[in-house]
Amino acid sequence: MTDVEENVPLKDPGDAESGPCKPETSGPTRQDMSSPKNHPFSRCASYVLSVTGLIDTVNDVSKLSKEIGMNHDFHMEEKVLPPSSLEGRVKETMHNAFWDHLEEQLLATPPDFSCALELLKEIKEILLSLLLPRQNRLRSEIEEGLDMNLLRQEAEHGALNVPRLSKYILNMMTLLCAPIRDEAVQKLENITDPVRLLRGIFQVLGLMKMDMVNYTIQSLQPQLQEHSIQCERAKFQELLNKQPSLLDHTTKWLTRAAADLSTPPPSCPDSPDSSSVVCPSPSEAANSPEPLNPKMVLSQGFLNLLLWDPEDEEFPETLLMDRAQLQELGAQLRQLTILASVLLVASSFSGSVLFGSPQLVDKLKRITKALMEELKSRPEEEAMLTVSEQVSQEIHQSLQNMGLAALSSDNTASLMGELQNITKKENCVHSVIGQRIHLFLKCCLVLGVQRSLLDLPGGLTLLEAELAELGQKFVNLTHHNQQVFGPFYMGILKTLIPPAQALETEVGSL
Repeated sequence: MTDVEENVPLKDPGDAESGPCKPETSGPTRQDMSSPKNHPFSRCASYVLSVTGLIDTVNDVSKLSKEIGMNHDFHMEEKVLPPSSLEGRVKETMHNAFWDHLEEQLLATPPDFSCALELLKEIKEILLSLLLPRQNRLRSEIEEGLDMNLLRQEAEHGALNVPRLSKYILNMMTLLCAPIRDEAVQKLENITDPVRLLRGIFQVLGLMKMDMVNYTIQSLQPQLQEHSIQCERAKFQELLNKQPSLLDHTTKWLTRAAADLSTPPPSCPDSPDSSSVVCPSPSEAANSPEPLNPKMVLSQGFLNLLLWDPEDEEFPETLLMDRAQLQELGAQLRQLTILASVLLVASSFSGSVLFGSPQLVDKLKRITKALMEELKSRPEEEAMLTVSEQVSQEIHQSLQNMGLAALSSDNTASLMGELQNITKKENCVHSVIGQRIHLFLKCCLVLGVQRSLLDLPGGLTLLEAELAELGQKFVNLTHHNQQVFGPFYMGILKTLIPPAQALETEVGSL
């Protein structure tokens, strides 16, 4: 069984003074987590064990509370270090040294139970931390079953029964664990070696602690979301009171978005006309041109941010905290545009029979994704040349394997030429696919991700999973931002939209 740990920092160097009998569990203890030096995830892992404690400590708009508020599916995951990494090797060496030391103590004559007592004390603390406030009977049972004063007396007389205590702990874990951990706990019951059993108990307890953290985070998500919204809005209002020009860039951003809505996207010659690049019914609402309304202006504004020039310093003040995440989403958008374009061009040369194979599609996606990473470190022309070569070779091999006619030399050259030019913005395929992905994201903002997936524009069906992930991240970010800054946006939009076009959308619906 591999060791796992939560996303927490290394222990303070001062902990080394406590001696070798302090085990490294898969998560911090209450005392460790209370340290202000620890990572925000550590503080969260501590305070989620107390509902009121968590709410009281989120006194500022921290990155963690904002992430929890934005992402309804937020959860913490165990961190498994690669065995080949330096940190992984160091951790494994330290763990093995501790458990070897424990084994030596238990096999000594007479047995030395000092480390075993430290383990039992920490196990008791973990079990108690997993209890809900109303579980008073179980709390009393654990306090009595793992009475440390009594266990120390037994250890002093050489009568500490480690196997019996381990069995008691396993029974308690069976009562407290989530159903997903039942199998892991049952496997521990088959271990007879006391040291291996204690080590396994610690590993599973670490997972159980994380389950409790995630359960409490989900329970508190609505309160955290509202708290984050109110705090972020109040802090921005405080800054705005001191600096009235703080919304200048935001006003320019929304002004540009309103102008874009009345300007149709350029159509590409030799490509489907603009009428083919529309959101199919029932998504027509996402493309409504006139009259202007606040929701559509904001949607267009958020879409523009995905293509924002990194050198442009006039970034909206209300989105400065989200700029890094928006740039990351913009990079994902560009990758998906290139990937969808590659697949569309490849399918036009290889035919529907070949692209009806999910295995081929997945392989081409993996090849293209891997090679696109080289765009960050290699000239674009070189990277796309490699993409064109690999994709053409894969199509040629697949046609042979299926007994179909191979591509002619002319078709192969034409395929490679089109693939090499895909990253250029003036490329027709790139332009059309980019418009369609933008349209999908606009539909996500207006109708939601799941409904938008039902009406994917042509050429995007092979990337449904990737688009769903991008769309959900984008919706989460924009939804939270609108909830925070909705009142400020409405004040600006009232000056941009003519009075004749009544503002039927209230702040709460932004």
